[in-house]
Amino acid sequence: MIEIRDVHKAFGSLTVLNGISLNVNRGELLCLIGASGSGKSTLLQCINGLEPIQGGEIVVDGVRVHDPKTNINTLRRKLGIVFQQYNAFPHLTALENVALAPRVVAKRSSREAKALAQKHLEHVGLGDKADSLPSRMSGGQQQRLAIARALAMEPSYMLFDEVTSALDPELVGEVLETMRLLKSEGMTMVAVTHDISFVRDSADRVAFLHKGEVCEIGPPAEVIDNPQLEQTQKFLRREMRKPAEKSGALSPDPNHSSAAH
Repeated sequence: MIEIRDVHKAFGSLTVLNGISLNVNRGELLCLIGASGSGKSTLLQCINGLEPIQGGEIVVDGVRVHDPKTNINTLRRKLGIVFQQYNAFPHLTALENVALAPRVVAKRSSREAKALAQKHLEHVGLGDKADSLPSRMSGGQQQRLAIARALAMEPSYMLFDEVTSALDPELVGEVLETMRLLKSEGMTMVAVTHDISFVRDSADRVAFLHKGEVCEIGPPAEVIDNPQLEQTQKFLRREMRKPAEKSGALSPDPNHSSAAH
């Protein structure tokens, strides 16, 4: 379990997390939603120990993440994290990218690391891309490569930070399908996302963050379909308009006069 207790985080005078408390239960997919700047990505980085906190505590399987006595590198092996940018080494093949951390960090033999890498490439549907350089792969394939690379360290938890936001719409589905696969296998996951359809269909719980606070949390049927707070309602209306706007469904009617408004 991941336990987040009254966590405070600021960058200088800017408060980003303002007393956040929530738990992530074993085997669940918790999605974090909210406007840009609400603290979602910062919270993920605090869970992984990439950012210090000024108050409260984060506990992963009984280990305090920010305790000076904690071996953060050992703890991070439990916490795979995938960012919006793929950050693959461009001069290494897909197999070499995935095998690198098991070989260098986990001290696996070259043969073990390559076997593990091939296993996880196949797991995310990239078994035939083992010898490909990242530049020869689509954005969706590169993001699945990033997921395979995180999985190769055999983490207990996966953290996803807006992993589809930089992708063309037609490539989003293959990445979300990989996340659904991991969920079906019992992986515990925390995902920052703006994809409300994915949240509604796949999340066990969803937390709406606003100005560094958790304003609503619960099953998607409650938070997405029956939000209680005005901030949540406004955010969801705005997010649900975006697909229609992209498709042109909300384009102004040229025969409709704006004077009526």
